[in-house]
Amino acid sequence: MTRLPTDGIRDLLTRAIDNRAFPAAVVEVGTHDGAIWQDAFGRLTYDDGVPAASIGTVFDLASLTKVIALASVVMRLCGLGRLELDTSLSDLVPAWHGRDRADVTVADILEHASGLTAYLPLYEESRSDDEFEQTITGLPLDYPPRTQAVYSDMGFILLAIALARAERKPWATLVADALAPTGLADALVYRPPAEWRPIIAPTRVSPWRGRLLQGEVDDENAWALGGIAGHAGLFGSAPSVGAFARAVLVHVRAAHGLAPEPPGWWLGDAALWRRMVAGSAVPGSSRALGWDRMLPTSSCGTLMSPTAIGHTGFTGTSLWIDWERDVYIVFLTNRVHPDATAQQILQVRPALHDAVMRDLFPRNSR
Repeated sequence: MTRLPTDGIRDLLTRAIDNRAFPAAVVEVGTHDGAIWQDAFGRLTYDDGVPAASIGTVFDLASLTKVIALASVVMRLCGLGRLELDTSLSDLVPAWHGRDRADVTVADILEHASGLTAYLPLYEESRSDDEFEQTITGLPLDYPPRTQAVYSDMGFILLAIALARAERKPWATLVADALAPTGLADALVYRPPAEWRPIIAPTRVSPWRGRLLQGEVDDENAWALGGIAGHAGLFGSAPSVGAFARAVLVHVRAAHGLAPEPPGWWLGDAALWRRMVAGSAVPGSSRALGWDRMLPTSSCGTLMSPTAIGHTGFTGTSLWIDWERDVYIVFLTNRVHPDATAQQILQVRPALHDAVMRDLFPRNSR
């Protein structure tokens, strides 16, 4: 693998900032051995005189929470024998009952195939775990489970609430327990401490809350849950997300015989890691367990391996891991600043990933 000649990539991101795709961006590219390129672009906002983005800038990770937090907790509990992927959701949530949903499993939730609707503004009426659970369990299903995949926050919210109750621990503690072996429990956090605020990239001015959000979760449903939820709420820097990516790389590669086994398996054994990244059997789905998988139309561009896994976040974050080629790309922005209307990131993301992959693997690029 060659080192990145990054001039073209820097130009791409500088132009994106000039076009107001996002005010701040940080990129980290690496392998299981460590980061091979890091860079920061822009400023925390578009205002004059605000601090420049740095490698250590902290971002609202939004839906990266789904894979860093919820998927990791599920794997850890499965690895400990306290949960199974085919556990029925009704075993965890007694109010989840009815012939149309009785056989929905934990895996169905992670694969976005539970039948639940994509999104609802539950924060307008609900302010507690119990209220969110009552509302979600009472929702009519949008489609028969496992007949299609519809990306949905609802199942991730519900599953986190249920697992915290089953384990008799706060959700944030379960996440910290899952991340502890990687040393990231204090680096990828909910409700970041006040001393982090100067280095946190602001998201938008929230119409609901009537203020600029900086160090306060952007997602309104997560905010209504106290900033701690299974679908959103984590904050972290690119190096912290990169360290998480390296831990995943080590274990997925070992599970597939591409690297030596680690001294001790993190979150689960080889079979569980293989299951985590395997493609869903749901018709037309690009999902794995929590993760998305590479398609030519994915945010990761067109040049990653078909088995690559990744995820994006509404605030402008993404993580993609090409475990066959031993490379990850962390791309964190605050593209929702100041009002979440900018959509250029939909073009910038795949362009960035393709540019990185061309630099790293020129012989394999099309």
